[in-house]
Amino acid sequence: MSRRPETLADAPLGRESAYPERYDVGLLYPIPRAANRAPLGIEEGALPFVGEDEWHAFEVSWLNARGKPVVAVARFRLPAASPYLIESKSWKLYLNGFNQSRFASRQAVIETLERDLSRAAGATVSVALFAVDDEALAPRRLPGECLDDLDIAIDDYTPSVEHLRVGDEVVEETLHSHLLKSNCPVTGQPDWGSVLIRYRGPRLDREVLLRYLVGYRQHQDFHEHCVEHIFMDLMARARPERLLVLARYVRRGGLDISPWRATLGERPPEPLRLARQ
Repeated sequence: MSRRPETLADAPLGRESAYPERYDVGLLYPIPRAANRAPLGIEEGALPFVGEDEWHAFEVSWLNARGKPVVAVARFRLPAASPYLIESKSWKLYLNGFNQSRFASRQAVIETLERDLSRAAGATVSVALFAVDDEALAPRRLPGECLDDLDIAIDDYTPSVEHLRVGDEVVEETLHSHLLKSNCPVTGQPDWGSVLIRYRGPRLDREVLLRYLVGYRQHQDFHEHCVEHIFMDLMARARPERLLVLARYVRRGGLDISPWRATLGERPPEPLRLARQ
């Protein structure tokens, strides 16, 4: 059974770890979301958004009933309303435990993953397995207009809601940037990503918005909380009628994560992967 920690003190992230050769659900390390949400004014049980954390795992393998290896790419969807996220290194170690473990069928693997991850997250986690050459995994591009060619000067690399400005005109538009970068709160390693913002509301000043997004460059936090931070700042400053914030982070250790948060009724584009993922 996975543990229910209160802090990151005992998490495997940033520690030397032995890679398991057999299935072990106890390797999963849940982390409460509440501690990181409280400074943003987010109350558990009264979330100001809907959303999911979508993970892809590219190093998934197990043995069939006759001992022959099977490989796949897994897609996991964790609801934003779950009380726990799952620490990424523990997830990787857990998946490595499948490598030399036998399963009667592909469905048995899916059922095992869904059961274990749902228990760790405290909410239902959905799992899909794909062949490594499945067309559904082909790279695509983010919709909307890219902000990255704006010629702006930047000297502040901290996210600040004060950087955001809006005009009087109400618009509906989709913008994105590939300049998102944050840092792991435990190891300090860089996390590279792309971010999409779709909204209806007062027009966001694009140069100022890009400067704000680049402000995460030295920010230390989990991917999920960076997206929630952006969502809360945009809601506070721009007060849009509708808002979607989605980030697609580059894979690390065979795992990528794409959290999205939105106002009620908003949904992200169909599942997509970018070339860097």
